Amino acid sequence: MLLYNSLSHTREEFVPNEPGVVRMYTCGPTVYHYAHIGNLRSYICEDVLEKYLRYAGYDVRRVMNITDVGHLSSDADTGEDKMLKGARREHKSVMEIAQFYTDAFFSDCAKLNIRRPDVVQPATGCIDEYIKLVSGLLDKGYAYISEGNVYFDTAKLDEYYVFNKHERENLLAGVREGVEEDLSKHNKEDFVLWFTKSKFDDQELKWDSPWGVGYPGWHIECSGISLKYLGEYLDIHCGGIDNAFPHHTNEIAQSEAYIGHKWCNYWFHVMHLNDETGKMSKSKGEFLTVSLLEQKGYDPLAYRFFCLQSHYRRTLVFSFANLDNAAAAYSKLIDRIAALDPEKGTVDEEAAAPYRQAFRDAMDNDLNTSLALTAVYDLLKSGLSDSGKLALIGEFDTVLSLNLLSAAAAQREKRQAAPAATEADAEILALIEARTAAKKAKNYAEADRIREQLKAMGIALTDTPQGVQWSRI
Repeated sequence: MLLYNSLSHTREEFVPNEPGVVRMYTCGPTVYHYAHIGNLRSYICEDVLEKYLRYAGYDVRRVMNITDVGHLSSDADTGEDKMLKGARREHKSVMEIAQFYTDAFFSDCAKLNIRRPDVVQPATGCIDEYIKLVSGLLDKGYAYISEGNVYFDTAKLDEYYVFNKHERENLLAGVREGVEEDLSKHNKEDFVLWFTKSKFDDQELKWDSPWGVGYPGWHIECSGISLKYLGEYLDIHCGGIDNAFPHHTNEIAQSEAYIGHKWCNYWFHVMHLNDETGKMSKSKGEFLTVSLLEQKGYDPLAYRFFCLQSHYRRTLVFSFANLDNAAAAYSKLIDRIAALDPEKGTVDEEAAAPYRQAFRDAMDNDLNTSLALTAVYDLLKSGLSDSGKLALIGEFDTVLSLNLLSAAAAQREKRQAAPAATEADAEILALIEARTAAKKAKNYAEADRIREQLKAMGIALTDTPQGVQWSRI
């Protein structure tokens, strides 16, 4: 399997530290608001990676954190605390906010068929681990205390900007509008490991530590949780590309300084989902959620299908027109699978082998889900028996997780239960088809005329992302 490694900027053969076992860490959500669909694209792609590794025979041990304390909104340990922001917005405690949006996140994941990681650890549950880590970094000379806070000393590293050769002056605190410079630091690139002095006097969550009552910095959380559950040798670390700097950069710095050797071999970063105006953001106050897609009539799995049509390392542009196309393609795919007869033919393993190999070749090629979907379409066009096709589709769907067999079975049952079409139904369907053709030709007058004709016949039309639905008035 070839996997693109963000650390080396090359596709590399994936070889885990321990044969047959994959230790995988995922940066989880900061639970101060609903996850928008841009966030969820990353989790969909990470889910596909995990499921394909399992499909390929690996024992995957996956851990995810939940950031429920200390995530500041800038890249310099300054700015507004996101958890406090959510608590103030909704007049609740930080822990009430954290629990509500954690539950909402996993509800969205369930709708998108994203598997819950083996370990989900809220950051507030590992304070002892962070204190141990910070103490170790102080003992080793990689950290210092200044103005009551504990900072990591980036000057002690031979290389800090490990993902890209950044110009240091372009990444200093305070170079962007709205980001304040922390004058307590020895070096502008240093970052906080533990706060005892903060601009947030009303911070609810604080703990005793050797340095005074305070709370952990954001970056120390992932290192502490990963080291606790996965040990000192991590195979894959996942996250959105916006986490590469500073979050993942700082994770590497503090983890490797603490353990004294290389920590993680492969870094898996998912590119942004942009809307037509630019990168999606929760901070704008208006953002797209799974619930909003459902309210507009979309099946959440149509969004998963939309994401799988593109490579995870390509920036994906979202629009409702693009989602409409994906929803229509997903619906047609289900229809084609529903047309197969589960009782027809037998499974011929020898004949199935080339199609299975095509699927694996696509996924082994840096998780090329677009080509993997092509393998499904090629299978449908093949001369394999219906039962053979369904067996392979079910196998592939353990990775794709699009509910291909269950949705097709439901469609098949619906058709069998439906009464036979009458001549009147055939006339209605012909008129609906003619109206659709008129709309495509931008002959809106004719489309409106047909709608009125159908209305006079007692037929109401509803245009949905999945097509036109009709009912009797």
